[in-house]
Amino acid sequence: MSKHPIRVGIGGWTYEPWRGVFFPEGLPHKKELEFASHAMTAIEVNGTYYSTQKPATFATWAKTAPDGFVFALKASRYTTNRKVLAEAGESIERFLGQGIVELGDKLGPILWQFMATKTFDADDFGAFLKLLPGKQDGIALRHAIHVRHESFAVPEFVALCRAAGVAIVYADSAEYPAIADVTGDLVYARLESAAEEVGTGYNDTQLDRWAEAAQLWAAGGAPDGLPYVEASEPTKTGRDTFVFFINGAKVRAPAGAMALIERLK
Repeated sequence: MSKHPIRVGIGGWTYEPWRGVFFPEGLPHKKELEFASHAMTAIEVNGTYYSTQKPATFATWAKTAPDGFVFALKASRYTTNRKVLAEAGESIERFLGQGIVELGDKLGPILWQFMATKTFDADDFGAFLKLLPGKQDGIALRHAIHVRHESFAVPEFVALCRAAGVAIVYADSAEYPAIADVTGDLVYARLESAAEEVGTGYNDTQLDRWAEAAQLWAAGGAPDGLPYVEASEPTKTGRDTFVFFINGAKVRAPAGAMALIERLK
C-alpha cells in the first residue's frame, strides 16, 4: 500500500440542495465548512476562480478544517481565460499573492482550468508553464492543468507538462476529451459523470474501479482502460492523489466522495 495520501472531496461547501441531503437540516451556514471538512479529506475551491479572497479568509479556512485536510484552489479566470497565456505573469503573481499561503500545510494543488474553447498552442502554453513558480513566500506550490479541448491530446503537450513537473488533470467527463497521462508528482482526477438516479452518483462497480485506480496512482501505477496520449509505464515513485466528485449530478457528490473514502480505508 502506498504511503502517499489519497485525498477525496467535493467542489466547494456552499450548495443549497445539499441541505438535508448532506448537511443536517438546520445546520448554520457558518458551520458548513467545518462539517464538510470532517466528512471529506479535500475540497476544490471554486470561489477563487471568480474573485480575490482576503488573507484572513484563507486563515479562517485553515483554522476550521482538521489536520491533514487540503484545499485545492481554482486559479483566477482572469489568468486562464486570456488569449495570450504568455502575458499572464502579472495575473499569476496577483492570484498567488492574495494570501493563499495562510493555508499553510493545508494548501493543496493550484488548479489552472481552461475553457473548452481554448486550443493548444505549443509556444504559448510552454511560455505559460514557465511562469508557474515552485514557491510562494517560502511555501511550496504544486500545479495541475485542466484542459478541455481535443487539440491538447498530443505528445507535445504531455512532454511540456512533464518537463515542467505539472500535473495534467484527468477528468471523467462525457462532455470533454480526457488525458490520463501522469506528468507531475501528483495525480488530480475530477469525476464529472455522476448520475442523479444513483444515490452515490457513481454505482458500486464504478466506485470500486475508482478506488482501485486511486490506489494505483498513489503507488506510482497507471490504471488500465483510461485514455492515454502515450503508452504509460508505472514508476517506482508514489504520488499524492486527489479525487474530486464535481459537476455532473452535484447533489450526489458528497455521498460519492464518502463512499470512495470508505473503500480506501
